[in-house]
Amino acid sequence: MTDLDLETRLSDDDHQALKLWLRLLSCTTRVEDHIRQRLRQEFGTTLPRFDLLAQLERHPDGLTMRELSKRLMVTGGNVTGITDQLEAEGLVQRETRAEDRRSFIVRLTPQGRRQFKRMAATHEGWIVELFAGWTPAQKTQVHDLLALLKTHLKDST
Repeated sequence: MTDLDLETRLSDDDHQALKLWLRLLSCTTRVEDHIRQRLRQEFGTTLPRFDLLAQLERHPDGLTMRELSKRLMVTGGNVTGITDQLEAEGLVQRETRAEDRRSFIVRLTPQGRRQFKRMAATHEGWIVELFAGWTPAQKTQVHDLLALLKTHLKDST
């Protein structure tokens, strides 16, 4: 990688684990940048909006604002702002919860479900394209290695 990125901070003397961490971070950032740009160009939307719609698509009965905030790992204010935009566009709806009138359930509207289905199919194609440089065996190998890392990280916390 000749472009300036996080790995430019490294020297030959740096620990192998640090090199690996920055390589993972650099790759993740590059993939995310591609996806952000394509979402903006193709659908006029952002990655946070896509992610919120994805969470709602996985939970047809809806999620509270608090649940969305936890799942997206962002503040409640961010979720509120995105939900306001999506509601104004007719992609989501908010309903007051019977058991707590201060809390809302957010759900996809039929229009939101159709729009997300289109975006998700296109998004999947982009991901396939971005990882096309690896053979199926290489993808499996990296996936398995990252699973080991994930387990180790979970066990060490």
